[in-house]
This record gives sequence, C-alpha cells and structure tokens, in this order.
Amino acid sequence: MTYASSKTSPGTTTTSTPATSLFVNGHFPRRRALVILVSALFGFALTVVWSAEFVDRTIGGNVAAALLGHEAHDASLGGALAGIAFALATGVAGTFTACNVAAFSAIAPLAGAGTVRTRRGRMGRVLRPLGPLAAGAVVVSAAYGVVVALVGTGMPQFQESAPGGASAGLSPRLIQAMVVFGVIGLVMVVFGLAALGLVRDPLARVSARFPGAPMFVMGALIGAFLIGRPFPLFRQLFRDAAESHNVLYGAVAFGLQALGNVLVMAVLFVVMALVAGERLGAWFAADPRRASAVTAGAFIAAGVFMILYWDVRILARRDLIWYPMAPWA
Repeated sequence: MTYASSKTSPGTTTTSTPATSLFVNGHFPRRRALVILVSALFGFALTVVWSAEFVDRTIGGNVAAALLGHEAHDASLGGALAGIAFALATGVAGTFTACNVAAFSAIAPLAGAGTVRTRRGRMGRVLRPLGPLAAGAVVVSAAYGVVVALVGTGMPQFQESAPGGASAGLSPRLIQAMVVFGVIGLVMVVFGLAALGLVRDPLARVSARFPGAPMFVMGALIGAFLIGRPFPLFRQLFRDAAESHNVLYGAVAFGLQALGNVLVMAVLFVVMALVAGERLGAWFAADPRRASAVTAGAFIAAGVFMILYWDVRILARRDLIWYPMAPWA
C-alpha cells in the first residue's frame, strides 16, 4: 500500500490515503508506535487488576437480580417466556464482564465518524450504524443458540471438569473460551493496526460495496462472545436451551442475550452523541488523525486484553505459568 503525504494545517504533514472503511479513515498519526505502546499497556494493566469474581457476582449478579426482581442464581427457567426474560436481563448484567467489555471498542470508530450540526442529524448518524451492529450480534448468537438446542449437553462448553479430574487442568469449557476469545482478540488487534495504516484493511473490499459491513462484523464478534462465554448466569441459560432441544427458543434466547450485551454501550453512545456530539465531531474533524488514533487505541487495548486475559492469565490461574495479578484479582 502506498501512502501520500498531505497537509492538515500550516507546517504539519500527515500520512494519508483514501478511507477504506469506517475503521480506516486514511489519516494516520505520526507517532503510531506510541499509540500501540500506550493502548497495549492499558490492555495489559486491565488484565492485572481485573477481578472476575467482583464483576461477575457483585456487578453482574446484582444487576440481573434488580432486572428480574429476584436472585438470578436461583432463578427457575420454567418455560420459554421466563427463559427469554432471563436471557435479556443477564445479557445486560453481563455488559461489564471480561467476556464482553471489549464490545465498548465499537464506540471509538463511531465517535470519529464525522460531525453533524443538528440534533436530528446526530441521532440519525448514531442509529444507522447500530442497526448493522445489532444484526451481526443477533445472527451469530441466534445461530449458536440453534446449535446448542440441537446438540444439547454434549458440547464442550457444557463440560466444566478437566480430563481425569485434574484440579490444575483445563476443562473443555475453558479451552473453548481460550480459543474463541484469543481469536477475537487477534482480530481486534488487526483492526487496530489497520486503523494506523500498518496492515491492509481486511474490510476494505466488502466496505466498498456494503458501508455497514464493519459494524456488522463488530456485531458478529460480540455475538461470538457467547461461544466462549463462561459467565455463570449465561451457563444457566446455556443449560436450559441445551436441555430444551427447542431451536426457536435457543435462537431467541441467545439473540436477546447478545442484544442485552450491546444495550448499555448503545445507550452510552446515544447520550454521548446528543450531549457532546457536535464538539466531539468538530474535534475529530479538525484533525482526522485523532479519529485514527482513538479507533486504533480502542481496538488494540481491547484485543490485548482479550488475548492476555483469556489465554495467558487463565494459564496462570491454573498454576501453569506466572502472570502478575493484583491481590484482589
């Protein structure tokens, strides 16, 4: 890929090419190595201090209980309607778990997508990309729900004991989580490097034909979180769908779980766009390299977090390697 140098302000030059997708606007910051270093360090630091027990039980459990009106861990999913309500509630509750927090990286490219002066225009710019995001999440999660309902409890994600009963071993469920989240983390790192112009944009060709493709792909990654998710409340839903063998119930419940995962992120972005959208858009428009840096930083930080937390820290929790962790983690 060949880059051209263009003027952005008197005395300042920037490396730029035509935009190829929502994630790659073609304007690349000069200090790309610094963007990579800072974002990677942030992702690493988050893995050191992250407490799964606090997030899953204290935050996730309390949010689910508040939405359901009773303790989620003791909830009886007796019937499809109860299961669907449980799916949506636990999807929202799982927003800030380690298997979903990377979804917030989707806000970065949306924030730098341009400036619109009217409130109606800003709302339209906000809602348009959220459609493909939700569609991607629902397609993948619903398809997985169908698979779960068809295959039942024989799936690896249902098997929580290590082979041979070894206490320090890796159960099939954890191995599946490591593979799924490791791959998702790598994809996010590639998106971040592409935003910096260091690798070819993998979505350039499809984006030329379907501009909403990047957000659909981001939604598909969020939907794929369910394939590796070990969140205790999700395992209750997983078991219920697997034992029901009802493909429609599996598809709807898993689809709503994924929509719950993006609901808080979508609301946050809408509020941000309405409150500070014009100022934020003008700040990005003044120097498009800022949007590239923010998008790349968000993707790289999320990708590094996913890889280190789900592939490296899990090995440390099984005493197979050493990894720095805060006392409360």
